[in-house]
Amino acid sequence: MGLRGNAGAEPPQAGLRVNAGAEPPQAQAPPWARGVTALTVLTGAGISTDSGIPDFRGPQGLWTRNPGAERLSTYQVYMTDPEVRRRSWQSRLAHPAWTAEPNPAHGALARLAGSSIDTQVITQNIDGLHQRAGTPADRVTELHGTMLDVVCTSCGDCAAMADALDRVRAGEPDPPCPRCGGILKSATVMFGQSLFPGVFERAAIAAARCGLFLAIGSTLTVQPAASLCSIAADAGASLVIVNRDPTPYDAAATAVIRDPIGQAVPQIADQLLAASTHGR
Repeated sequence: MGLRGNAGAEPPQAGLRVNAGAEPPQAQAPPWARGVTALTVLTGAGISTDSGIPDFRGPQGLWTRNPGAERLSTYQVYMTDPEVRRRSWQSRLAHPAWTAEPNPAHGALARLAGSSIDTQVITQNIDGLHQRAGTPADRVTELHGTMLDVVCTSCGDCAAMADALDRVRAGEPDPPCPRCGGILKSATVMFGQSLFPGVFERAAIAAARCGLFLAIGSTLTVQPAASLCSIAADAGASLVIVNRDPTPYDAAATAVIRDPIGQAVPQIADQLLAASTHGR
């Protein structure tokens, strides 16, 4: 799909509007934040960095600092190289997500999900922080799966990641499936794998039905996730991008916000909720 240009829309912004004193709350919100009844949010790794989980491609990103780490996320390599699997299990043991807590951006989206605004969260992340922050699981679409579970690549049996990690700590460097002996992996989508059936379709429906599409903390270079921006814009939604660095979709956005995510997203949530309340 092509991208809708932003001709006639509010020019892309570098930041959020500051409280203007005597203005009523609905007037403080930018035009794209007014009258929103259906919101869809796409989140990438950038929303979880304030929780202590590094992103992948940023200046301090996991793959920026250690390009070889990407091999641990490549399905064909994982399936054929026992040493890569052993390294992967050690990496899972040490993953910062086990001690991470939801940050204000996660909390702000949970507030929106609990409001009168029909809010759907589509995430590229596997850390489960949206649900832990309070966004109901049925409003979260995990495009790339979850690190909280393991799946057998042979029989498809699914179990808790915590149980598999206990086996690693007990001395099994590459624990096999307890049911059939097959290779276990996290219930995530690795490079070389397709998305789980129906997941993208669900995300695309949410993108096409919203009035405002927020893309937060994503480079918007990984497909098909990034194409959700096109789907939303082509359906008439305002596209607002909150990201530190430029993305391929900036030129089509109604607004581009470079402010820190932990500050910008709570402020956006406040504006949407204020405009929704006073617009009744």
